Amino acid sequence: MNAVHGQQRTSIVDPERSAKPDRLFDREDEWAALVSFSTDPRPGTGLGVVMGRPRQGKTLLLESVARATGGFYFCGQEATEAESLRRVGEEYARYRQVAQPSHWRDWKEGIDALLALGDARPLPVIIDSFPDLVAASPALPSVIHGALRHLDRAPLESRARLLLGGETAPVMTRLFAQSSPLHALAALKLDIQPLNFRRAAQLWGIDDPRLAFLVYTVVGGTPAYRYDYVGDDVPVDRDDFDAWVCRTVLNPCTPLFHEARHLLDEEIGPWSHGACHSVLAALAKGCTTHGEIATFLGQQLTDALRALVLLRDHGVLQSQADGLQPGITRHSIADSLLAFEYAVARPRRAALEQSEAETVWEDARTDFNSLVAEPRFAQVCREWAACFADPATVGAEHVTASYGSLSDPSATAGLDAEVVVRRRDGHMSGPLLSVGLARWHTGIDIHHLQRLRRILDGLGSREDVSRVHLALYGASGFSPELHAAHARGEVMLVDLERLYRGA
Repeated sequence: MNAVHGQQRTSIVDPERSAKPDRLFDREDEWAALVSFSTDPRPGTGLGVVMGRPRQGKTLLLESVARATGGFYFCGQEATEAESLRRVGEEYARYRQVAQPSHWRDWKEGIDALLALGDARPLPVIIDSFPDLVAASPALPSVIHGALRHLDRAPLESRARLLLGGETAPVMTRLFAQSSPLHALAALKLDIQPLNFRRAAQLWGIDDPRLAFLVYTVVGGTPAYRYDYVGDDVPVDRDDFDAWVCRTVLNPCTPLFHEARHLLDEEIGPWSHGACHSVLAALAKGCTTHGEIATFLGQQLTDALRALVLLRDHGVLQSQADGLQPGITRHSIADSLLAFEYAVARPRRAALEQSEAETVWEDARTDFNSLVAEPRFAQVCREWAACFADPATVGAEHVTASYGSLSDPSATAGLDAEVVVRRRDGHMSGPLLSVGLARWHTGIDIHHLQRLRRILDGLGSREDVSRVHLALYGASGFSPELHAAHARGEVMLVDLERLYRGA
């Protein structure tokens, strides 16, 4: 779910003019929050922040808000301060419909002029790609802070609504952290997240849950990939999925083929590629802890940790405490396309240049199922448990869901559970509610239920498991014995149909 923070406002909005454009899929909450903030009639300036990883529709959202409200929009670029001031001055002149562009000596003059646009009425002043401007003008945040603090004092004439947009990266995080001066002034904060798996199916117009999941496993919930990166190519049915992969993400003639590498360049820059590539390769192979990744890289734990922190700070990785052993932190690749790249495409780049995509994909199918689809299916099951399952189903209204592992001295491997549900209890993990296994490519039988019972036996000495629900999540069917156990109330069975349409 997208994070929307800010106080409720009463605004005067023209319903026709402020209607969300059809080309902007979903984002109803974000649109309503931005329009309300931009048109708030109360006197005094306002500051809003809009963050989001690349390709999530942040720029389209901000441009659309500016167009709907008659506001000012400017997108920064990597450039010197002088060039940026010249560009924003030219855009300011076009907006005011005057022939002579403004030549501002510094950002103080520019910000003062932009905020003055709100003297007559509430009006959004949008500066997108804000970190690019800060890179050349480190004092810009202080200039904005000073201008806003000055205008917050009487007389309160300007009603400019300054909106600063940028990717979720260390720059934006640092500028608007709780300890920063701008944090206290920001009345609105939006974090534009990728679409969840259900919304992604609607975006692609796919009704078949299995096909929807397969597509989601390749491209995730990034809106831009639906049209701009595959030429509006959607698989017709399940039988067309393999051909779709070959003509899109494995086709050098499409932008999607090159997107994963470009995405990493945009996220972290070119200076740390070696270690970051290797960490992502380790994660794609199933290494999830600090120690496993360091062993894969052949490095000391501290060296691997630097790359992990860099990737996590840029939103490339997700990190979460183990659901059964909280002292262990597990990492995963947040973006589906990056996971596909490092498990399937990157190891076969040479083959893709020398062979037909169909031949390469046939060879990669096993890795796709085990290294990409299987862990992504588990993640979707956790998301369903945390966001879509009925509270009566999981045992509480507010829950967390994570991967959990339990050492078993009598077994050659530990006992793992892909879906461990706990009651959300502030920042601490609450009581255990449910333990589940998730299987994408293999059918589930009574042995999986027995495995869950062994996990509960192992947990019995640590916490109360008397009311813990057992769950099995499967995309390839359940045995008759399991259906009978489900009828007796011994286990919950969740299939793709329920994941996509049920609670």
